[in-house]
Amino acid sequence: MNTYTLPFAHGDGFAAQLVEALPAQRQEHPAFKRLARILLGVLEAEDLPDQLDSWHALVSWLQGGPLWSDVYIGAEDVHGPATQRLAVLIDMLQASPPLAAHLRQALQSLLEATDGRNLFAELGIPSDRGFLSEFSDRIARKVLPSPRDDHDLSHLMSRSFDSSRDLQLVLGLQPATLQRLLELLFPVTEPQVGAGLRRAMADGFRLLLARVQGQGLSAKLRGRSSAGAVVESPFVVLGLRGEALLQAWATGLGMDEAVAAWREADAACWAEIQRISLRLEAEGISVDIVYGLDVLERCLVRLNALAAVMHAGRQQPAVVLDLLRQLALAGRDSTSLRHLVRRNLQRLQRRIVDRSGKTGEHYVAESSAEYSHIWIAAAGGGLLTVGTAAMKMAVTGAGFALFIEGLASGLNYAVSFLLLQAFGLILATKQPAMTAAAMAAIIRDRQGEERLDVMVDYAARICRSQLAAAMANVAMVAGGAYLFDAVWRLVVGHSYLTRAEASYVFHALSPVDSGTVFYAALTGVILFLAALIGGWVDNWSVYHRLPQAIAEHRLGARVGQLRMIRLAGVVSRNMSGWATNISLGLMLGMTPVLGKFFGLPLDVRHVTLNSGILSLATASLELPWVGSGLFSLALLGVATMFVLNLGVSFSLSLWTAIRAYELPAEDLRHLRQRLLARLRHRPQDFLWPPKA
Repeated sequence: MNTYTLPFAHGDGFAAQLVEALPAQRQEHPAFKRLARILLGVLEAEDLPDQLDSWHALVSWLQGGPLWSDVYIGAEDVHGPATQRLAVLIDMLQASPPLAAHLRQALQSLLEATDGRNLFAELGIPSDRGFLSEFSDRIARKVLPSPRDDHDLSHLMSRSFDSSRDLQLVLGLQPATLQRLLELLFPVTEPQVGAGLRRAMADGFRLLLARVQGQGLSAKLRGRSSAGAVVESPFVVLGLRGEALLQAWATGLGMDEAVAAWREADAACWAEIQRISLRLEAEGISVDIVYGLDVLERCLVRLNALAAVMHAGRQQPAVVLDLLRQLALAGRDSTSLRHLVRRNLQRLQRRIVDRSGKTGEHYVAESSAEYSHIWIAAAGGGLLTVGTAAMKMAVTGAGFALFIEGLASGLNYAVSFLLLQAFGLILATKQPAMTAAAMAAIIRDRQGEERLDVMVDYAARICRSQLAAAMANVAMVAGGAYLFDAVWRLVVGHSYLTRAEASYVFHALSPVDSGTVFYAALTGVILFLAALIGGWVDNWSVYHRLPQAIAEHRLGARVGQLRMIRLAGVVSRNMSGWATNISLGLMLGMTPVLGKFFGLPLDVRHVTLNSGILSLATASLELPWVGSGLFSLALLGVATMFVLNLGVSFSLSLWTAIRAYELPAEDLRHLRQRLLARLRHRPQDFLWPPKA
């Protein structure tokens, strides 16, 4: 129980005494009455929950924004809007030494009654149990009520800085202002006020050292670290140097030497993390390993901030301010699902984008010869798609059960896409997701003006390559469908589709009175997801060393080791394409079935497949249908599919690449401007390749 004999009048009298330190024109502000009540609550709190609530109320008042619109000039520096209230409080405390003394007593009582180790060692640093456990814990904390833990000082920090708005106070704080506050709350003449905080810092430092050793020496990271004895690991050396630093801080002897040794060990740890990261880029990425690296990096950053405070202390308030800002940001991020997912999945996202981009490079014509090759390969893809479209209509009209119909359609698509891959043919709608991912290499490898120029040139090459592929696909699938129907009539005696089936096709493709627009956009999303799945499976294959396992399989003793090595090479080269094609086929086939099962309006509209189906329907009806409004609407529907299939998948893939490599918003704005300028002045660059 902590009570004080206060030499202050309560209520408005106390508020009047507080504002005497301020200029006369500032003293009438209504916020000072609330400040007086909050300060009295801090000084008169009788138990720990009341103490924490009153200090939280004081911090919330300080975060309340500017008190007046003009700039308030403090004793030493100019305070921005975020720190006006703090400057006012400092002036009040300087003008009333008894109030400052009682506030220090209240602060000392709070620090002695709470445990600050988790504030330094745990706040903002994920647990060691892994990504999924941390993710589920954060969801549970958001959904379920959490009990108070008043003895843990980190909870006060989390409560005080749980949003970006709350951070404005510490982000706008200047070192000189913080120095004034430290002199008031932790004066050199009263070391007992900060004694509990110093003990918590030392214990938190030791806990962080233990976590660095635990993560750095874990099997998942040790297997990708430099070879050598455990005692030589930089993470073990860091623990020894860190303990020596704590001893020097406690005794005040040999501090400079201890700090120099610490920095050397810290640099070795960062170098080891860089080596592990480089191996991950080559050998595949696991979310658990990325999570472990994230924990390591955060621990090292926190340890360095604590070491800087130990070394410089109050002589350099900037290092104290850096630690305070780290803790405030950690308080906001400690419960954020978005921050956890983005930080830990970004490396995997980059890896997937890179693997998809390697496939996408084959779909972009760099020369006239490659441009001609795209026309030829896309024409072959269109002819193959005629059979896919015919099989699709046969499956749809067979009357299978829903699941069998969806599975058969999916297998039909998947086999067709695998044949396209095997024969080196092109389907236009598969290009955008992969070609957008290929732009990630430009974002990754170039900077500044050069990056923007290269991206504009690459975008023009992508546009004309995809346009060529789409035109060849549609032209050949349409002509091939008419030829297929003619052969079918010659052999069987009637058109491939019945009149009822053909009429249904015309109505289903209309963008006006059907869901074609939504379904075409949904198909674009499916195309994008298939490219992501392909990149993820390829990363999984590399991470688990699947090609090596195939090459070394005992089956080689029977069929020959050379054959197994060749098989491993085939798997390594084609794993991404196989995964993309199979997943794309199954998603296209099963989406309508799942929609019917759940009662949702889900279907797919693939431009090349539906161009073939429309041609089959047109060939199955009399000539007057060609001039009807239904036919025109169906053609408009195919054009809509072309725009949405390619546009949605390309946009999503480009957005993913931009997020993975954090392209600045300013660069995006300049990129849009340059693309529009190129389109106005040289539109032919987006239509056909320039002459050599």
